[in-house]
Amino acid sequence: MAEPHEAAHEAAEHIEHESHGSANKKIALLIAVLALFLAFSETLGKSSQTNAISKNVETANLWAFFQAKSIRRTIVQTAGEEMKIYGELITDPALKTAVGKQMDDWQKTAARYRSEPETGEGTEQLAERAKHAGEERDHSLAKYHNFELASAAFQVAIVLASAAIITGMMVLAGLSVVLGIGGLTLMAIGILAPHFIHYIPLIGGH
Repeated sequence: MAEPHEAAHEAAEHIEHESHGSANKKIALLIAVLALFLAFSETLGKSSQTNAISKNVETANLWAFFQAKSIRRTIVQTAGEEMKIYGELITDPALKTAVGKQMDDWQKTAARYRSEPETGEGTEQLAERAKHAGEERDHSLAKYHNFELASAAFQVAIVLASAAIITGMMVLAGLSVVLGIGGLTLMAIGILAPHFIHYIPLIGGH
């Protein structure tokens, strides 16, 4: 029969083994939860990045269209001014009427190039649409940056939790939890207030 102190020692080792096994199970569960949040963060980040790229292209196209319309408007206005000078030299009534009609047409065309609410393709509408698309691009970029940092936090947290199982250093598991909470916070900021933390834009805008 084992001595009392030997029995106590064996019981302590058994309890320690059970405790260690229970801790490992908890850390494994922590890793699974962190991996789940990592998947969410990367999915949201990819979606935000794709939308930011799309809105950046849309913004560039709208500003290019705006510039083209502005050039056309300037050409028509210049032609109208030249025609006005030429019209003052005309004495033939029929020709003068024709010139006046052409000037009116050009003035209407210039006004349409400036504002065309029906199609949204006047320079005023194009500028407004370009600014709105640029704001949406910046909003998506801000979300992307938050989700990107959240993903990094979750990845490091998973590494630390894995190291805790191997080494038995529970302080690493504690750090993993802290990083996980940090990742969740960044995800929440990305969803609710993406501009709360300011980043340097990676995609230039107008």
